[in-house]
Amino acid sequence: MLYRERLWPARWILVATLLVVPASALVFAPLSWTVGIVVGVVLYIGCVALYLTAGVPVEVTDGTFRAGRARIERRYIAGASAFRGPEATAQRGPHLDARAFLLLRGGVDGLVRVELSDPDDPTPYWLVSTRNPDLLVSKLIGAVASRE
Repeated sequence: MLYRERLWPARWILVATLLVVPASALVFAPLSWTVGIVVGVVLYIGCVALYLTAGVPVEVTDGTFRAGRARIERRYIAGASAFRGPEATAQRGPHLDARAFLLLRGGVDGLVRVELSDPDDPTPYWLVSTRNPDLLVSKLIGAVASRE
């Protein structure tokens, strides 16, 4: 394994889902406050379990690149570029090709554009969110690529 990262949802989601506890307590208040709080806590535990399973992997091995469920052999990677800030926003917006494969996560500013050279694949490139775009690019192509 040359590179491994897990893209988790934003942490504020855990705080926001805490609202399920008082909401459940209010719904069950006519029956029992205790039942409402217990149901709310159980629902929150379920939300945390969903949060923990929602993280998607980004991995680079000797032979493959994996982004979520998608995999491609590294021999089909023609190049890669790292983006942050306004450059990453432009790649996600006005510069986006509708045929591109996307693995984007809110709250993750970094982005890597992976150019493909597979003649049988209609996908021109992959856009993958990452917290370490320069490191991912270096692991993908063996050297840090210059920013576009």
